[in-house]
Amino acid sequence: MTRHRTPRRRRLDELAPPPRIAAQELDAQLDLLDRQVLDRDRVQTTTVDDIELTDVADPANPDPARPPELTALLTGPVLGTRIFGGRPPESRFERIPWTDVSEMGTVIRLGVAADSLDATWAERWVRDRIIARIPGGTHDPQ
Repeated sequence: MTRHRTPRRRRLDELAPPPRIAAQELDAQLDLLDRQVLDRDRVQTTTVDDIELTDVADPANPDPARPPELTALLTGPVLGTRIFGGRPPESRFERIPWTDVSEMGTVIRLGVAADSLDATWAERWVRDRIIARIPGGTHDPQ
């Protein structure tokens, strides 16, 4: 007769740390920049003009143990700088926190409504102050 032994329960401090989830590797130029951004209701919100990263100490010598993390998508009036060169000041960009992104594909989908973002204030202003005053500008043609 073999004696069946029940395994001893381990205390929490004896357990190994949980496996680290591998981060998704993105190519900013291919996967993010100039992508259309849709809100949770699939309404076109803006396009991605730039990104905000953390832990970028020395771009020439990146540390593989501490890769940069994406913290926000940036959008703003950058047409002039694309035509004439240069970079707009940071104050001109509107931030969309990376935590608001719910899905990435051919478009970037957000988990929040567009009206809750500061990035759409210009579009809302034009819609409410200019387009709404045009005859027929307030109804959706079917």
